Amino acid sequence: MDIRRIICGTVLGAAAVTASAASAQEVNVYSLRQPFLVEPLFESFTKETGVKVNVIFAEKGLVERIKQEGANSPADVLMTVDISRIKEAVDAGVTDAVNSDVLEANIPAHLRDENDQWFALTQRGRALYASKDRVTEGEIATYEDLADPKWKGRVCTRSGTHDYNIALVSSMIAHHGTEEAKTWLEGLKANLARKPQGNDRGQVKAIKEGECDVAIANTYYYGKMLDDPEQRAWAESVNIIFPNQNDRGMSMNISGMTLIKGAPNKENAVKLMEFLSGDEAQKIYAEVNYEYPVKPGVEWSDYVKSWGTFKADELPLSEIARLRADAVRMIDEVGYNE
Repeated sequence: MDIRRIICGTVLGAAAVTASAASAQEVNVYSLRQPFLVEPLFESFTKETGVKVNVIFAEKGLVERIKQEGANSPADVLMTVDISRIKEAVDAGVTDAVNSDVLEANIPAHLRDENDQWFALTQRGRALYASKDRVTEGEIATYEDLADPKWKGRVCTRSGTHDYNIALVSSMIAHHGTEEAKTWLEGLKANLARKPQGNDRGQVKAIKEGECDVAIANTYYYGKMLDDPEQRAWAESVNIIFPNQNDRGMSMNISGMTLIKGAPNKENAVKLMEFLSGDEAQKIYAEVNYEYPVKPGVEWSDYVKSWGTFKADELPLSEIARLRADAVRMIDEVGYNE
């Protein structure tokens, strides 16, 4: 056996693989978003650019995985489901800034990080849902109304410590200050018809079943319920209400993306991020999941438009992220989930 030949062959083989990887037109995405939401976008990107998108999907734990992988992580882009997950990634030190004129032009300032560490991809509103039979039109119109004693025993929500509700409490702190926001949260807790439980759709189901009259849930779940034969009756039993239209507008939460520090395919990663902020991808995203585009001027899906237009709260998401710890502390102090 010629040992020298074996060693030489191994070295040359490894070099060939390395050269192939270095020249490969690909980008690696770690995604907390479900496959059916993002695969159409990636297919369109590959068709346009020739860059292959490799994806790892998970419901949680991706930031921890990137930290464990360290400098050897293949991750180029992280796609997340809300601002709290984005903040988790930034705080963990695994993200990198992207200086892109395209992203800056496509995404409004309040929907991206001032230090270019993250960018919103889509928006959803934190809407109110009210029984068609038991709540008259105009009877409830703001988040502040949820604390009015008239709604005692008539409100349903999911856990106060769910990311969507933490973001809403953060926005109340930002707009009203800590003291007033806490009074509001205590009033909301006092009006609950039951202990916080379930998911967003479960709150609308509770209205249908008569457990409560008013609930809080994201806008896109309205479309999902209407599309589901088993849940359509839930959605048809309520009116969707866009809160605070006479002042600051409806509180919004987002899905978003970040560039990973040390991304092995950084050029392709930035190219993908820019593509996702563009007209075609924004329209696809909005059509597939009943969400709202972040890029101004991109048309909403016809289905979403049928629910009506609204004024959105333009409080910077960075401010909501900054107040997250205060909101969690406040939710715990009032014993919201107890």
